[in-house]
This record gives sequence, C-alpha cells and structure tokens, in this order.
Amino acid sequence: MNNKLNVVRSAKNPLIKPSDVKPSREDFKVDGVFNCGVCKYKDEYILLCRVAESVKVENEDEVKIPVVANENGKDAIKIISFNKKIDTEFDYSDSRSLWKLEKKGTRKIAYLTSLSHIRIARSKDGENFEIDDNAFIKPIASEEEWGIEDPRITQIDNKYYINYTSVTRNGAATSLVSTEDFKSYERHGIIFAPENKDVTIFPEKVNGKYLTFNRPVPCAIGAPDMWLAESPDLIHWGKQKHFYGGSDEESWDSGRVGGGAVPFLTEKGWLKIYHAADKEDRYCLGAFLLDKDDPMKILAKTNDPILEPEAVYEKDGFFGNVVFTCGCLFEDGIVKIYYGAADDKICRADIKIEDIFALMDK
Repeated sequence: MNNKLNVVRSAKNPLIKPSDVKPSREDFKVDGVFNCGVCKYKDEYILLCRVAESVKVENEDEVKIPVVANENGKDAIKIISFNKKIDTEFDYSDSRSLWKLEKKGTRKIAYLTSLSHIRIARSKDGENFEIDDNAFIKPIASEEEWGIEDPRITQIDNKYYINYTSVTRNGAATSLVSTEDFKSYERHGIIFAPENKDVTIFPEKVNGKYLTFNRPVPCAIGAPDMWLAESPDLIHWGKQKHFYGGSDEESWDSGRVGGGAVPFLTEKGWLKIYHAADKEDRYCLGAFLLDKDDPMKILAKTNDPILEPEAVYEKDGFFGNVVFTCGCLFEDGIVKIYYGAADDKICRADIKIEDIFALMDK
C-alpha cells in the first residue's frame, strides 16, 4: 500500500459477518454476507447485502445444490442431491461451483454450490447495522434460477435503481429493479445479456444520456474489460465504447477489471472506484478521475491500489485475499467504501478524497 494514503478501516470491522444473518430456511446455512450496495434513505444508511446460502449436509460425501424452479406455476427452491463417490462425473474441488467433467479433460460449471438473495441492513451511524430476517429481493426461476448477486444502488431523483447479477444455467446477466421506499420494488428485467456484469449506472445524465460502466466477458478474443454504454431510459443500452482493460502483466490490475462502486461527481470530475484482480486472483481497489462532460476521458488514475487485502478478515474467509466494493458514500470530504472481505463479510474503510487525488498520476 502506498504510504501516502491513510486508509481508516472501521474499528467495527467486520460490520456484518455470516453469524449475524438469520438463514432463510432451517436446512440452510449462511456462507457469506458481502458485496453490498449502499445509499442514504431518510435518516438511515441502507446496505443491500448479498447473502449466499447453501444446504446443510451431515455426510461429507453428500452435496446438495439449491436452485429456484417453477413448479405448478409457483417459484420454489429445489434441492438437487449428489454423492461424491457415486456421481463421479463431477469435480467437487471448487467450494463455489460444481463442475461437470467433459471429454478430453475439459470441464464446465454444472451448478453453483450456494444460492444468493438480497437482504437489507439498516444503520443510523453507518457502522452498527441491523439485518432484516427476510429477503428484500428473491431470485425468480425464469431469470435467476441460480441466484442474484452483487447489488449496486444508483439514486436518481427520488427513485433508487438497483442492478444486480442474475445467474442461470445460461450465464450471468444484469437485471434492474427500482424502489422508492425499500419496502417494494418494480422489476425492469434483464438489461445486459450474459456474460455481462459489474454494471455501475451514473446518478445523473451526461449530455442528455444515462451512462453506465459494464463488464462483458468475451470467450475467444479479448479480455473481461470495462466498457461504457449509454441509454435514453435506463432500460435500453447501446453505443458501447471500450474504456479500460487493466495494466501490464505485473500490475495489481493485470488479471481482470470491473465496475466497483457507482461513480459520484466531485469538483474535479467523476470519481470512479473500480475493482481489479491480478493473475493470482488477489482483488484490490483503485480509482479513476473522469471528465465531467466526457467520462471516457481519464483525467487521472491511481497506479497503486487505494485498498488491498491486508487485514486478517480480508485475507482469510470463503475466498481469501479479496476486497470488493459495490458501493461507497461521499460525505464531508470522506469516501466511505463499503466492501466485501474474503467473499463472506462486509466491512468499511474511509479515505479522504484529497488523499485519493494526491495518489493519482495525471
């Protein structure tokens, strides 16, 4: 970490951990609560938390997979069971996914081992949170049979637009809902087809158009890079432009890059916190300063991470050496970054915006 940057991790970290969250069913366990969107609503801090749950098992050879299925016209969670000794056509080595072994030694993901939904956590001070017992957004079978992940919140006027990754056997897409009260919401459907995620919608129009960063994943040519798209209505997106694809092979962002937090406007331009991984899947955060009227124009960026996994709770967990943000707040000159740590808990780190600017190379 660059010594010039003073990162203040909350003394309450981790703010929320799996043991703080009530499972949605008695036969489920909470594997992780992480990668939250954040906003201020009335006098509260609101976190929309990704809660990942798996099915409890008593036998170590048993694997149970939760999916959302439509049966008799109603969505319900269906449990699919496997036995490691009997169902040998699968690779069980990945804690996150069940892989089907193919011919010639190849494999593909057959299922995810957990099912995620979105739950609300509320706080008066931004550090002490109360977590709802029930899901705010549940996955639906038609578009989200393998769960919903990594919500991001963009406030436009009095409406809060929430995009998240919607996962099915057909891939990882991005869906959009909106709410005015965090009690109910309206679904707007899939806005980016698979595989595309890490969508971060700007909180106001630029030159008469809504803008968003997104991260398509090419399978043959190219890499998972950040792109910028525009829309007249937040639903129909196009005119994609390649924005950023990481640095050289030895850099902290040489593996893959993604949207991170929703951008916010400062007196110098748009500040964009992004996430990236190196070749070893070590996830860190960096920042761009973008032109107010042309966000494709990078005015400055941090060559070193502004936040990287250093604390024990960031290094150890479901998937270690990860700091991953879906949202931040800018208050009183402080960028308050809420982030997932090691893919199983929620934390906060505060950085003075002037310190971020000072770290940037123009």
